Amino acid sequence: MAVRTSLLNALAKFIPADERILLIEDTAEIQLSHENLVRFEARRAQNGVPAVSIRDLLKAALRHRPDRILVGEVRGGEAFDLLQLLNTGHAGTLSTIHASSSKQALSRFASCVLESGVEIPYRAIQSSIADSLNVVIHLERRPGRRFISEALEINGYDPDTDVFHLRSIFTAAKECS
Repeated sequence: MAVRTSLLNALAKFIPADERILLIEDTAEIQLSHENLVRFEARRAQNGVPAVSIRDLLKAALRHRPDRILVGEVRGGEAFDLLQLLNTGHAGTLSTIHASSSKQALSRFASCVLESGVEIPYRAIQSSIADSLNVVIHLERRPGRRFISEALEINGYDPDTDVFHLRSIFTAAKECS
């Protein structure tokens, strides 16, 4: 299990037991023991059975009345569908994305939204991200360990300058060489 999955598991433990959690993954990796858990897993087409993508599962998510949505990893166009869900008021949604820093994660998320094939202006995507995401946490890998290196709070987006308004919540001390 990857550290990012371990962090997602740890954060999910703070979700109250009475809340309905919808967990969406490509491959079942996240281990949650909530009583009110609905688990969706994507699948590839095989033996005449059609594929079910993360995008399909996100589109079906609201029918299951979740209080919280957890997405194992955002890799592509499903970012658009996740952004749409976030804009419907699903506070406390958690997901992971591969990136080199917290700021780069915002850029990568926007790029993934653009992969959806839905024609949306870039600045509208950025504004929607700023309105929908609250915190970005970056995990860093160094030889022999992984750790939280940065956490940023998103406080808005200025479309005129194309800049997110961010506040550092946490920055790990840099190690001396």
